[in-house]
Amino acid sequence: MPRRTQHLLAATAALTTTVAADALANPIDQIRPDAPELAAYGAFSVGVQTLDVKIPDSVDVLGVEGKDVPRYDRPLTLEVWYPAAEGTVPGGSYRALIRDGATEVTLTGQAVRDAEPATGTRFPLIVISHGYPGNRYLMAHLGENLASKGYVTVSIDHTDSTYSDQAAFGSTLFNRPLDQAFVVDHMAGMTGPLGDIVNADQTGVIGYSMGGYGALIFGGAGVTQASTEFSWGAPNGLLSAHLAGSDSHEALIDPRVKAVIAIGPWGNNAGFWDMEGLAGLRVPTMLMAGGRDDVSVYSAMRTIFDEAVGTDRHLLTFDHANHNAAAPMPAPIESWAPVEGLDFVPFEHYADAVWDTTRMNNIAQHFATAFMGLHLKDEADMAGYFDLVPTSSDGLVDLDDAGVPTEDHTYWRGFAPRTAAGLMFETKPKGE
Repeated sequence: MPRRTQHLLAATAALTTTVAADALANPIDQIRPDAPELAAYGAFSVGVQTLDVKIPDSVDVLGVEGKDVPRYDRPLTLEVWYPAAEGTVPGGSYRALIRDGATEVTLTGQAVRDAEPATGTRFPLIVISHGYPGNRYLMAHLGENLASKGYVTVSIDHTDSTYSDQAAFGSTLFNRPLDQAFVVDHMAGMTGPLGDIVNADQTGVIGYSMGGYGALIFGGAGVTQASTEFSWGAPNGLLSAHLAGSDSHEALIDPRVKAVIAIGPWGNNAGFWDMEGLAGLRVPTMLMAGGRDDVSVYSAMRTIFDEAVGTDRHLLTFDHANHNAAAPMPAPIESWAPVEGLDFVPFEHYADAVWDTTRMNNIAQHFATAFMGLHLKDEADMAGYFDLVPTSSDGLVDLDDAGVPTEDHTYWRGFAPRTAAGLMFETKPKGE
């Protein structure tokens, strides 16, 4: 047995024993002591429900043969987090598959299964969209965290794109923004106690990797003609539905969507956008990226930031991080060991070689809280969390004897001294 495998198995056994002893099972809700200010859970207890829905009369991408384009009712499974009724005691668990699509694990968090929703208020909607492959739990930490702050958050299991049903990439290319659009409509039309608290007129979308690809298209960035013709892409020219400047792409744009967060968005590295397409992005957008991302490619994501001149946008960079920056939950203990069917240890699907995952999750929670608060709730004070010197290490810590920042203090708002290291934050206004 290779020495690396022996070490991984030994570490897994030791960690599993520790987890059992501490009565913990893969927590997704950890907030580190050095987390930025807005990372902490909010005032609401959180409920969670699982919904099975179908998109009627969808293109069956996997069934396309030549010019024959069959249709079907496309199934989606949704995990919905929401502010729970007063008195709900936090705490619950999830059963989820990990990257191999076969190993089932327990995740723990603060959400209570099927808790009664809060009443008397309607909350903005946030749609969460995973990568390829992924599942609805990959960003559960954001789902719970934002729900505790007064949002209804909905994470999608994208059919043909999950760990257990991963299929031809063309289905993901075509369906991703359509799935996101359908979920907004579905949640807007819901009735009953949960539907009563959804305000889909104020919607945000958070997407990771292929979820970010979909969110950018949904936000107005139509794709190139060349991308509709890739032999490995969507068959039969189907991707033309999202072509920049087309009537079909314009019809996809939803004025209820007020904010987009694209984390490690895939696509610009492979020619899916050009200047015209990116200029069509019309929703305030925050990009989060690893400075060493070799999947979506950092330079390609910077080009999105530079050329999306049709809207205000931000770019948060985790220096030296790769493609797993910010979005994935901490790697479940069971993912630390090799498994049959994968030529890599599934841990690698979640973790980064440089950054601690919980640390990145907390930073993402902080900025998502500020960004969604500003754009979905009109919380004007949140704008101050984006008025930052671009390179965190250039910020000056200058506090008075009471620990209050002076006029000369330029260290990142919400971050304690020394805790913004390794980050860069840039902003460009619409038209620039």
